[in-house]
Parts: sequence; structure tokens; C-alpha cells
Amino acid sequence: MPNVKLTLISHPLCPFVQRAAIVLLEKNVPFERIDVDLANKPDWFMALSPTGKVPLLKLEQPDSADVILFESSAICEYLNETQDGVSLYSSDALSRAQQRAWVEFGVAVLSDAWQFLNAKGSAVADDKKAAFREKLQRLENNLEQGPYFSGAAFSMVDAVFAPVFRYFSLLIPIVSQPIFDNLPRVSAWRDSLEQRPSVISAVSEDYADRFRQRLIQQQAILSNSIL
Repeated sequence: MPNVKLTLISHPLCPFVQRAAIVLLEKNVPFERIDVDLANKPDWFMALSPTGKVPLLKLEQPDSADVILFESSAICEYLNETQDGVSLYSSDALSRAQQRAWVEFGVAVLSDAWQFLNAKGSAVADDKKAAFREKLQRLENNLEQGPYFSGAAFSMVDAVFAPVFRYFSLLIPIVSQPIFDNLPRVSAWRDSLEQRPSVISAVSEDYADRFRQRLIQQQAILSNSIL
């Protein structure tokens, strides 16, 4: 969309923001990024966000009023449909529906991962780690040969799972590796996503430090397990 300025309103640690950033980068779309302190939300942000959450995508159009999109799934779908480049969904209706279903599955996977990482006690950590591992096994049983979820082409499913796997690349191997043991397809997929330029560029260089500080503030038992 020519002459439309895009601004991604974000938070440095938000995985849903990362999804939108990955899609923007995959589509090679110029955009500005503004981070918001979610612990002290500014009035201008609350005026724009119906949910008080990130991401937001602001579209500044020269001949009409600015438009604000909220919710990462809506933002990603909009970008995929309006920007140049290869679609991040299959052209086949059945495959496309399956991809969208796995995108939704990614929300549950993220929830288990986040609760495991932020757990303050071993009982919750063990429970959420087991739930996360069980979901990884389901993925293992449904993955194609790779390097990405649907094979050779990077898709919206990859954009959703890359931020989840990023967490475990920050943990010391003695903590993270057993979770992925005997899951060769998931492990290979995770490695491919970690090397994808759009995934790398979706976060700032100080992401690991910020994430460590987040876990310390939460008094998470894994706060000393960040590389």
C-alpha cells in the first residue's frame, strides 16, 4: 500500500508483537516501532488501544484519518493480504485452514511456555513444562520434513511459534534441552526459525537481558537459568 506509513506500537518482550514484526519483516515493509511501558501506560496509548494491550498497528494515510488495528492475529492477516511478497498462507483452501488451526494451537503452546518460565514454584513449573512438552509431541507428529512447519515455505505458523521457541534458546541447556529430547522434527524446526533473519530482527539486541530482568522481577525460579 503506497504512501501509507506503518507504526508498530509494541513492548520489547511481547511475543504477540514479535509475530507482527516478523510478518512486517518477511514482507519487507518499512515501519516505525514505538515501545510502550505496559506498567505505566501513557494516556495516548490507552486512547488508541481498546484492550490496553500491544501490539497496535497505526496506519497513517495521506488522504484520510489514521487507522488503528489491534490484536496480533488481525494485524498479521491484514499485512499478509495487503502487502507485496509471497503469502504466508497456502494457496490451497484445506492447507490454509489447517495452518490457521495450528496458529490457534500456538496460543495454547505459548500459554504453557509462559507459565512455565514465570513459575515461582517447582510444582507449577513441572506441571506447565509437562503440558508444554505434550503439545510439542503433538507438533512432532504433525510436522512435515521442514525446514519450516509446512515444508520449504515460511508460513504464518512459523511466525507464531518463533517467539515461543526463542525463550528456550535463552535458557541454559541443562534446563531447555530435556524439553526437546526425542523430538527431532520440532528441534530441527526450532533451529531453522532461530536462524531466520526476520525472527532475529524481531527483537532488540538487549532482549535476553530484558527477559532476565523480567523473570527476576517476577521472582521466577528460572531467573538464574538465562544464558
